[in-house]
Amino acid sequence: MAAISVKQGARLQRENQIWVRIRLVLSYGLLFLIALSFLYPFALAITTSFKTLPEINLRPVALIPETFTLEGYERMFALNVSRWAINSFIIAAVVTVTTVLFSALAGYALSRIRFPGSRVVFLSIIGTLMIPGIVMLIPMFIILKTLGMIDSYSGLIVPKMVTAFGVFLMSQFFESVPPELEEAARMDGADRFRTFFQVVLPLARPAVVALVIFSFQGSWNEFMHPLIVITTSQDLYTLPLGLALLRGGIGQNLQWNALLAGSMLTTVPMALIFFFFQRYFIEGISYSGVKG
Repeated sequence: MAAISVKQGARLQRENQIWVRIRLVLSYGLLFLIALSFLYPFALAITTSFKTLPEINLRPVALIPETFTLEGYERMFALNVSRWAINSFIIAAVVTVTTVLFSALAGYALSRIRFPGSRVVFLSIIGTLMIPGIVMLIPMFIILKTLGMIDSYSGLIVPKMVTAFGVFLMSQFFESVPPELEEAARMDGADRFRTFFQVVLPLARPAVVALVIFSFQGSWNEFMHPLIVITTSQDLYTLPLGLALLRGGIGQNLQWNALLAGSMLTTVPMALIFFFFQRYFIEGISYSGVKG
């Protein structure tokens, strides 16, 4: 009986191992199909940007082009896309720098300096995150028009120089910094600003890097704000705005290879940034959930 029980136990163990391997294979197979469903449209957009227009019409979903051509990219650069890319980079760079600076200062003040109404100010800032951005478009346009900032770089940059999310992110991170470090710096004669820039801010490097990535990505992909600010001057177009209006201007004679070439110019830099710095994206989300 003991020998039979041992054999049955070994048989059941082998069956369990087989089922575990089958479930593992099925799980990886399902994950592969899900990943493929996300990657295939992106890969198709890349390869289509290198196709000719007749081939796009005949073989729209073919992944590998029969004739490799750069005519889509040549058309794009003939349509002032290089100027749009420069505008996007300048605006994204300035917005990122100012957002990080002002968000860090405001977040530090709200987390460390207790003044009357500080909690109300913090909750008011957080409350703006609940307001849909589309609701603010008309008031934003009226304010910018009143200030004479329509069709200008200032109109594209100034309203985005600080964000509620940036203040919230930095404030939550500063809450996790031990106050003893600041007290030690003040005992050594450092004032508030020196303590912030030389002691606290270097410790916040992960949160700063995450905010840099969030800010640059958001500004680079921004469409609605440039749409209401730029009304006449095409030289101030950003890449998302220029490509969207270009599609509408072409009408029925849509040049898919040129449009997708412009889309790649917009997408690939952000995809590379996300690929190399995805750890900071995850850390940024985790910091925003730290209790204050």
